[in-house]
Amino acid sequence: MTGYTMLRNGGVGNGGQTCMLRWSNRIRLTWLSFTLFIILVFFPLIAHYYLTTLDEANEAGKRIFGPRAGNELCEVKHVLDLCRIRESVSEELLQLEAKRQELNSEIAKLNLKIEACKKSIENAKQDLLQLKNVISQTEHSYKELMAQNQPKLSLPIRLLPEKDDAGLPPPKVVRGCRLHNCFDYSRCPLTSGFPVYVYDSDQFAFSSYLDPLVKQAFQATARANVYVTENADIACLYVILMGEMQEPVVLRPAELEKQLYSLPHWRTDGHNHVIINLSRKSDTQNLLYNVSTGRAMVAQSTFYAAQYRPGFDLVVSPLVHAMSEPNFMEIPPQVPVKRKYLFTFQGEKIESLRSSLQEARSFEEEMEGDPPADYDDRIIATLKAVQDSKLDQVLVEFTCKNQPKPSLPTEWALCGEREDRLELLKLSTFALIITPGDPHLVISSGCATRLFEALEVGAVPVVLGEQVQLPYHDMLQWNEAALVVPKPRVTEVHFLLRSLSDSDLLAMRRQGRFLWETYFSTADSIFNTVLAMVRTRIQIPAAPIREEAAAEIPHRSGKAAGTDPNMADNGDLDLGPVETEPPYASPKYLRNFTLTVTDFYRSWNSAPGPFHLFPHTPFDPVLPSEAKFLGSGTGFRPIGGGAGGSGKEFQAALGGNVPREQFTVVMLTYEREEVLMNSLERLNGLPYLNKVVVVWNSPKLPSEDLLWPDIGVPIMVVRTEKNSLNNRFLPWNEIETEAILSIDDDAHLRHDEIMFGFRVWREARDRIVGFPGRYHAWDIPHQSWLYNSNYSCELSMVLTGAAFFHKYYAYLYSYVMPQAIRDMVDEYINCEDIAMNFLVSHITRKPPIKVTSRWTFRCPGCPQALSHDDSHFHERHKCINFFVKVYGYMPLLYTQFRVDSVLFKTRLPHDKTKCFKFI
Repeated sequence: MTGYTMLRNGGVGNGGQTCMLRWSNRIRLTWLSFTLFIILVFFPLIAHYYLTTLDEANEAGKRIFGPRAGNELCEVKHVLDLCRIRESVSEELLQLEAKRQELNSEIAKLNLKIEACKKSIENAKQDLLQLKNVISQTEHSYKELMAQNQPKLSLPIRLLPEKDDAGLPPPKVVRGCRLHNCFDYSRCPLTSGFPVYVYDSDQFAFSSYLDPLVKQAFQATARANVYVTENADIACLYVILMGEMQEPVVLRPAELEKQLYSLPHWRTDGHNHVIINLSRKSDTQNLLYNVSTGRAMVAQSTFYAAQYRPGFDLVVSPLVHAMSEPNFMEIPPQVPVKRKYLFTFQGEKIESLRSSLQEARSFEEEMEGDPPADYDDRIIATLKAVQDSKLDQVLVEFTCKNQPKPSLPTEWALCGEREDRLELLKLSTFALIITPGDPHLVISSGCATRLFEALEVGAVPVVLGEQVQLPYHDMLQWNEAALVVPKPRVTEVHFLLRSLSDSDLLAMRRQGRFLWETYFSTADSIFNTVLAMVRTRIQIPAAPIREEAAAEIPHRSGKAAGTDPNMADNGDLDLGPVETEPPYASPKYLRNFTLTVTDFYRSWNSAPGPFHLFPHTPFDPVLPSEAKFLGSGTGFRPIGGGAGGSGKEFQAALGGNVPREQFTVVMLTYEREEVLMNSLERLNGLPYLNKVVVVWNSPKLPSEDLLWPDIGVPIMVVRTEKNSLNNRFLPWNEIETEAILSIDDDAHLRHDEIMFGFRVWREARDRIVGFPGRYHAWDIPHQSWLYNSNYSCELSMVLTGAAFFHKYYAYLYSYVMPQAIRDMVDEYINCEDIAMNFLVSHITRKPPIKVTSRWTFRCPGCPQALSHDDSHFHERHKCINFFVKVYGYMPLLYTQFRVDSVLFKTRLPHDKTKCFKFI
């Protein structure tokens, strides 16, 4: 307490001590401040100095505070990362700078090139304009020269004779009627189109006696015929139906003549008329015997020599199937070639039969003398001897078990019912047809019926008697389908039949089947054949076969088509020019008016077979674009001076006999718009493409907002009447090229593959050329045919989902091929590609051609198609077996031939690119 007081009061005794304390405190603060200043200022400077100036020190002489190397400072992890980042960024900056300088240099060079190209384009445009002017002037000069050197021809003036004017002098002999003296050509100009007027049978008194089935069938086929007209004033030909009669009717010749002469267009002598007397029974009455038919032609199945005028009248086949189509399931197959019996014959000769013809026959005997010896007894003895020898199994019966069918005198009557006769013929390799013993009987309906039934079931007819005139004999080559043997050679018949090889026998059976289907089987085929015979005789070209009018679906285009790298990556191949001009259609080979019969019935092959479907035959209509299959053009083109010797590489020159040709893509689709658009885009830039025909197979129209791609060629969207796979092969009038590439909407093909397939097809225009191959196989356990898609070295079919074929086959498929096949395709919605392969192989007797090693062509990721269904293959098995039934045999042929693109990719030196020349 006292000390405290004293200090507080500043006692004298403690004054000096206080001052010293204050002074020491000040010195301590100053020193502390100075020390802190030194530490804060000089230490960083010293550290900075050592950090920036240190060098590498020896490992042994390192000091804690001595100078250190820079890399030693990076021993710390985060410092090391920072250093690495700094170095990487520095290197990238240097690279970017170098690249920028390089790009600037390239940009400068490209700008110079652009300027040079612009100048070149301007110069090229000027040159092109000059060339167009030169071409235009040359074309104009060419037209002037052609106009000066070619006379102007107009169609001949149509001559229409007066109604009452016959215009022809009467022939001296009634049987002397021929075309030159009994036919009025003035009514049938070459350009007339062969109009035919058909009389209405109901307008005549004998109409009530006509067989109703015959009359109904005749009227139905006349209404559907392309030549029939209702304008009688312009008609070239007039047709009247007079038989067959429903029941035996006794009509006096004078009464028949009166009814004929009362026809409104008879014109006193009946010129340019055809009287048709069809027969359904073996004893059909010869109503026109002893009837004066004037200058009218007669078409029937029974003729006596006294009434038959060769080259003028027509021998026709009997009308067995009046209103029904042939049942292909009941027709036996054409194989095996050899059947149970070598030959068969059933018949009975009735000498006591009397008819109106017998009196006429006796009259002819008085006029022309006794007939030669009858060989029937010798025939009976010879055939029985062959049967008794048992060298071959034969069946001959000269007495009917039941009542024989009525027949003409000296004619062998038919035995049993039609069904029984057919069952026997199905077991017969050959069918004997013994002609009547009366030499004045040219042909009878009984013989014609035997011929019809033999051809129907595939028994090769053997006609004993060369004097007989078979149906359509002046147009058909019967030696390709039947054997006509004189009766004196009856002892050699057995040897002759056994000497035929199986291949010849099968060819004759196949040709006979073709003749039966085309000219005998239905009322329509008989009527068309009669008209075709008359038209061919007077040398009028056939009417062009109709094309399917394409009902186009409006669509918007303009979407720029992209290029699929997989499709366009062809390496350095030059596939050919992408057409920049308007599409180029194939030349149309129409029938020349002066060459209507010069090459009729010309076979495509030397071997007999069903090759007469082609338009060179007189009975088939001419196609609007009839093609020269084997080369599509003839003539020698010199090598080296023309287009073929221009020195282009193989892949760059189309070559061949047609140096300029295009193809049409036909694409079938059904409500798969996205897949379809992708497929169309893949066609962008495809060389030699004329146009694309999209067959819209759905009743639902495409979306209105769907934008179609612009691929550089027209795209035609065709609307169909119904959903049918047969629409793929309709001969659309928009297809203007001979070559058709049938392709599915999900097919995935490269451009080089398509171009190679097109080139191969040009060398084999009569065949199907495609990519995916298939084959057929025989199922031994089930004794039936199978469809096989496994990988194999052998094939017999090429799927038409990616294949080239000629447009001609589209006509045959749609109009000539049996309707039963197209119905099968519609029923299963399947097998149209198999049907096309059957058709082409049936006609050409050649297998298809497969190109490249592809076995499938489906695009990956596309929606599933009909072929993915489990029932797809089962249906195709059924289709093959049904088609074999329809054709009567298996037309498909195996092949191991495949074409690969070897020369197509060959690189030749520029100094050796000339085409090879023969020296």
